Amino acid sequence: MTTLSKRLCLTALLALSSFAFAATATAETSKLIIESGDSAQSRQNAAMDKEQWNDTRSLRHKVNTRVEKEWDKEDVAFDARDKCQQSANTNAYWEPNTLRCLDRRTGRTVAP
Repeated sequence: MTTLSKRLCLTALLALSSFAFAATATAETSKLIIESGDSAQSRQNAAMDKEQWNDTRSLRHKVNTRVEKEWDKEDVAFDARDKCQQSANTNAYWEPNTLRCLDRRTGRTVAP
């Protein structure tokens, strides 16, 4: 019998606490505010964001152009090194510091 009374007491306690929580969670509102998002502040923020995007776009373009130039330079040097190493000229050697094909005897540039 004590177990049944404990269960009833717990059930009643849970029911009361859930009712009390539900009562405190409700709120009555009498105002409804609708914003279209088209305020002066949002327009100013959008203009500033666009200006920043345009500034960084030119910087990104410069960086991409530089990276592309460096890659092209390395690509041309790779092809030139292959031509120099496969050259029939036995005096031709590849100079890695200057990225040129040179003559062993004179030190001048050789066209492989």
